[in-house]
Amino acid sequence: MGLKELARSKEPKIGNFVVEFATPGIGHILKAAGLDFAFFDMEHSGFSFETLKSAVRYFEAAGLPLIVRVPAQENDMLARACDMGAEGLIAPMISSAAQAQAMVDSVKYFPAGKRGVGLQMAHDNYRAAPVADALSAANDRTSVICLIETAEGAENVDAIAAVKGVDGLWVGHFDLSVSLGIPGEFHHPKFTAAIDRTIAAAQKHGKFLGRLVPSTEAGIAFYKQGFDFICYSGDIWVLRDGLAAASKAIREGVRS
Repeated sequence: MGLKELARSKEPKIGNFVVEFATPGIGHILKAAGLDFAFFDMEHSGFSFETLKSAVRYFEAAGLPLIVRVPAQENDMLARACDMGAEGLIAPMISSAAQAQAMVDSVKYFPAGKRGVGLQMAHDNYRAAPVADALSAANDRTSVICLIETAEGAENVDAIAAVKGVDGLWVGHFDLSVSLGIPGEFHHPKFTAAIDRTIAAAQKHGKFLGRLVPSTEAGIAFYKQGFDFICYSGDIWVLRDGLAAASKAIREGVRS
C-alpha cells in the first residue's frame, strides 16, 4: 500500500524517524516491527542524495512507504528526490501559500506542476510508458506535505492547506515553538493555538496531518486530537533508550 492509499484512511499510521541508520535492512526492520511508513530526514542527518537513492530501494523492497524531508525548499532538491523515487516530499519551514505552490510545482509534472521531466528512471522503476501516462502515474504516486514550523506558517496554515496539490500537513513542533518565541513550551497558549489552527486547516481541506511523538502516550493523545500520521521517536533514540533500559536492568539485577 502506498502513501496515498494510507492517507485515505483515518486509522492511525505509525512510523519512525530515520536520521542515522540508512542500512540495507532498515526498511525490513521497520516493516517487521509493524510500522506503516518511515520518515527519512535529510535536513539534520547529513544523508546525501546518493544515500537517499539507495535507501529508497531498501524501503521499496520492504513495501514500506517513505516520506523524505529534503534539506531546503529548493526545486532541485525536491525534484531530485522525486527522481530517485521518494513518494512523500517534505521541505522545511513552509510559511506561505506561495511557498506551498512552489513545492507543488517542483514535485508535480504538467499539468499539476512544473517538475522537469525525467522518465524511465528510478521513480518509475525504469519502465517505458507513453509520456502522458507516465506523468499522470507519477503525479498520482507523489505526495506534497507542507511542514508547519514557523509562526508565519501557522498563521497562514489555512491558505497553505487550500493549495491544490498539497496532500498533507506536518507539524515541526520544536521549530514552531522557537519561532513563536517559546522554545519547548508545548503547553503555552501561543503554541496550542497554532496547533489548533493547523488541525482545523487539515480537517477543513481534507489533508492528512502528521508529527513526531516522543512516547506512545503522546501518540495516542495526538491521534485523538486529529493527527493521523504518528511518527514515533527515531532510530537513534529507540536504540539508545532500549539499550539504556536493558543495561540498567541487567546491572541492577546482578547486584540484587
